Amino acid sequence: MLRSLYIQNYALIEQLDIDFESGFSVITGETGAGKSIILGAIGLLLGQRADTKSIRIGAKKCIIEAHFRIANYDMHPFFEENQLEYDDECILRREIQASGKSRAFINDTPVTLAQLKELGEQLIDVHSQHQNLLLNKEGFQLNVLDLLAHNVRLFIEYKALYSAWRSTEKELNELLEEAKRSKADEDYIRFQLEQLEEVGLNDGEQEQLELESEVLEHAEEIKAGLYRAEQAFSSDDNGLLNAIKERYNDLSSLQKIYSGASELAERIYVAWLELRDVVDEIATAGENIEYNPSRLEVVNARLDQIYTLQQKHHVSSVADLIDTMNKYAARLNDITSFDDRIAELEKRKEVEYNKALEHAASLTKTRREAAGFTEKEMAARLVVLGMPNVRFKIDITERQELSINGKDSVNFLFSANKNGALQSISSVASGGEIARVMLSIKALIAGAVKLPTIVFDEIDTGVSGEMADRMADIMQEMGERERQVISITHLPQIAARGKIHYKVYKRDNENETNSHISRLTYDERVEELAHMLSGASLTEAALANARMLLSK
Repeated sequence: MLRSLYIQNYALIEQLDIDFESGFSVITGETGAGKSIILGAIGLLLGQRADTKSIRIGAKKCIIEAHFRIANYDMHPFFEENQLEYDDECILRREIQASGKSRAFINDTPVTLAQLKELGEQLIDVHSQHQNLLLNKEGFQLNVLDLLAHNVRLFIEYKALYSAWRSTEKELNELLEEAKRSKADEDYIRFQLEQLEEVGLNDGEQEQLELESEVLEHAEEIKAGLYRAEQAFSSDDNGLLNAIKERYNDLSSLQKIYSGASELAERIYVAWLELRDVVDEIATAGENIEYNPSRLEVVNARLDQIYTLQQKHHVSSVADLIDTMNKYAARLNDITSFDDRIAELEKRKEVEYNKALEHAASLTKTRREAAGFTEKEMAARLVVLGMPNVRFKIDITERQELSINGKDSVNFLFSANKNGALQSISSVASGGEIARVMLSIKALIAGAVKLPTIVFDEIDTGVSGEMADRMADIMQEMGERERQVISITHLPQIAARGKIHYKVYKRDNENETNSHISRLTYDERVEELAHMLSGASLTEAALANARMLLSK
């Protein structure tokens, strides 16, 4: 439950620090005194969008901080999932900078706004007048029914199955589109692949062919050069090999008279042997070189084929062409495997759909059971609230297709008169009737869900007299079940029933106006209720009436 609320530099509030208690409390105050400002501050703790215009003029930032006692509400899972330290005393804080920057904290640990919102909505429910409009929304009606059906776990399982089915359906549709596009390209891809495969490309062959083409084009010139080189070494008349051999013989003959000649002769002999091998290789190379126009034509034709493919596919090497060929082969394999992949997805989609359908049927069962109970409870509560002839029915119809909420369409039907036909509640209920219906729904939900704190913001709009008393009974009863109920009200009948009474008021000084809130004593309550009964001027009759209301 909410233990205290601290607000600093928010709108007309310079600083406010107020403690709250369990049970049923009320807040009163003149229009414009600042009740909506307090609710706006609480809304920031529930993740609502921050507006820098709401920061008090001249302040650098505003702070809203609330302390909750959460020991009895099993909040441990939230703290574990979000890796936050748990404490029975929980602090939510929101800071809004004048620059527009916003920060959120849980137990002084920085958190995201989404985390603050998730926890805040588990701690406090603010029901304002505009929420009465939600009664017309099917989503709200369905959510009410699910809360009363206690089917949270089943609903979570269904939504997971539904999401899996829709995801598979999306994947299948995308694959079908891709298959359709690819089928149109199949002939083109097959032609390109076959053309590349027919060429029989080998990595590195382009370089070898280019070298061979160069040799063939200059065969005569190469052959002549090799021949001249060979003759220079091996001719009988003045060949270098013979000359070197003779010098070897000369040095060998000097070995007996000059010891150094032996080593020099040996080195010349080694050089002669090496040169002789080189000359033999030159001769062999010259014999192998021949002018072969037909071979040159074949080589150049092959190179032209390779160059043409490279230009066509915008690549610069045979390796790139082979890579392109492999990609075409992979794409063609994908195209031919589409049928298998489509069949697999269709099977998976059917299995997931049937599972989702089974869970949707289980959801429908829990909702129909809860609808019967809710109809009886709502009728009984509304009779007490001055609708003796009320009929309340929850119409559940089956949708043609599954939705994220199952296969049910829910509509709350209502009639306050004996001869009135059951119609959608939004089309037949008056403002006062809707207020009473919403209070009854909130009371039912409060009994089904462990929500620590409920705030009613003028839910009694359009209600007066005896009905106000009866609505006060319900709110008082809700506050007695280990729950905290706070009602912002303009009705003295409801204000008198609160265990604690707070008043919001404005006070002016020389420079500015400030909003304040204070807890009223008994005498202050009598005076406040008397003002609510009779207006600005207090009369003894109004004071007596106020005391009588409090005595109840």
